[in-house]
Amino acid sequence: MIRFPMNSRPITTGPITTGRITTGPITTGRITTGPVTIGPIMRRAALAAAASLALSACVNFAPDHGRPALSTEPAYDPSYRPDGGVVASALAWQDYFADPRLDALIAQALVNNRDLLAATARIEQAQAQYRIRAAQRLPAVDGNAGFTRTRIGSAGSTGTGTGIGTGTGVGTGSGTTSGGGSGGFTFNRYSVGVGVSAFELDFWGRVSNMSAAARAQYLSTVAAQRSFYLSLIGDVASAYFQLVETQEQLALARRTVDSRQEGLRIARLRLDAGVTSALDFYQAETLLTQAEQQVSVQQLSAATLTNQMTVLVGGRLPADLPAGTTLEQQTVTAALDPGLPSQLLLVRPDIVQAEELLRVDEANIGAARAAFFPTISLTGNAGLASSSLGRLLGGDAFNWSFGPSLRLPIFDWGAREADLGLARARRLESVANYDRTVQNAFREVSDALAGQRYIADQVAVLRRAVAANGQLAHLARLRYREGVANYLEVLDAERSLFTARQTLLTAQRQEMQNFAALYVALGGGAQMLNVPVSLDPLRQEIGADAATP
Repeated sequence: MIRFPMNSRPITTGPITTGRITTGPITTGRITTGPVTIGPIMRRAALAAAASLALSACVNFAPDHGRPALSTEPAYDPSYRPDGGVVASALAWQDYFADPRLDALIAQALVNNRDLLAATARIEQAQAQYRIRAAQRLPAVDGNAGFTRTRIGSAGSTGTGTGIGTGTGVGTGSGTTSGGGSGGFTFNRYSVGVGVSAFELDFWGRVSNMSAAARAQYLSTVAAQRSFYLSLIGDVASAYFQLVETQEQLALARRTVDSRQEGLRIARLRLDAGVTSALDFYQAETLLTQAEQQVSVQQLSAATLTNQMTVLVGGRLPADLPAGTTLEQQTVTAALDPGLPSQLLLVRPDIVQAEELLRVDEANIGAARAAFFPTISLTGNAGLASSSLGRLLGGDAFNWSFGPSLRLPIFDWGAREADLGLARARRLESVANYDRTVQNAFREVSDALAGQRYIADQVAVLRRAVAANGQLAHLARLRYREGVANYLEVLDAERSLFTARQTLLTAQRQEMQNFAALYVALGGGAQMLNVPVSLDPLRQEIGADAATP
């Protein structure tokens, strides 16, 4: 294949001549043709067809592909980059998360999630489109057979004349006629043959570039499906950790309600005994209502998160899910090595998708440039024709025709220039989208690395805060019972303890979500995403006919 630079001159071709197909004279009695020598003619036709295929796609006007320069820092911030670790792209998600309940939910989502199935169906669509485009690079051969019976009246014939028998895949034929009426005649015609209709010789690479664009579109669709596959793992993990946090927040709120109900009961007894004032009683009741309000909030959150998880896994949550672990027990099995930003170009499916879309636009530029040059097509037919079905296989029944056609664009009111300008503008957009995708990937990895470093610090600090507030609340209650402090001190201490416990649970959930986000951002398991996603759940919904053409 020859590639021309963008400033290359137009290529001109010599004149193209076409042959003429003639038949002998037609009499009122018999249609006759001259004898046909099959051997040399067929050899020449075969050589011409082979030469046309060899010349196809000998020129390519598409610009050379090259990845845009990396628009990010060459390395991540060393202040929060961990030492060592496992390469995320070589680590399967089953080997990363340590919660068996989460593993079961992810496995179900990867089978039944409807968005993932839709992305997989789009792969089949793109694959079919590519096969259609690729097939256009080869001649399509059609077979045909036919029968006609023709009556020509005496007013339309002077006794002798020339007739042409036409039909797809058939040349001319001969046969006897029968007279009828006042000098008219009737004749039959049987034909069978094969033909190639308007096969374009791809001198300028138009068809090959359209095929290349379809192939790149197919590969981008595959990358898009893998990108969603990976993001679905992160979405399920994130929703699961949020659901676990909500359930633990709900349990904390219910324990707090029980404790404060007991405190309210004691405050009522002290009020009835005249030991304390009504102020202490209503302060205790305020603490209880705050905890009860949190129970309602967490119940609502748990319901909405359960509904979200149902959508993510593509159906009902299984009743036999294994037991999960608490946020305090949650962990991952390995520390991940972020590597270098340049490595993301090969393992992040969304970056691969953006690059393939850039290839699509580059191939479209080549096709748009090729539209400025003549289109040369070949049409050929070969077959048998006779006036008698019994003589159809005779030696003199063979007919053939072969010839090129040329279509030269002259004036189209600037449509081709606009089409080329559109292709170039789309390429610029794809370059910008590629850069943005790379920058976004760099940001996601950097954010996750920073979160891995600083959220861990927050969790450690909050654990100490919960312990300190627990001691403070215990001492405040002792001081109140001894009459040293009023109930306002107990109120503040209880509120601080409850808030500290809630904040710790939130930070622990954020830490686990950040582990999942880092795995996704680094293209986790990208080297192991070749397991196909089955469309059988959808085919079963619409019936068995969907599985076959």
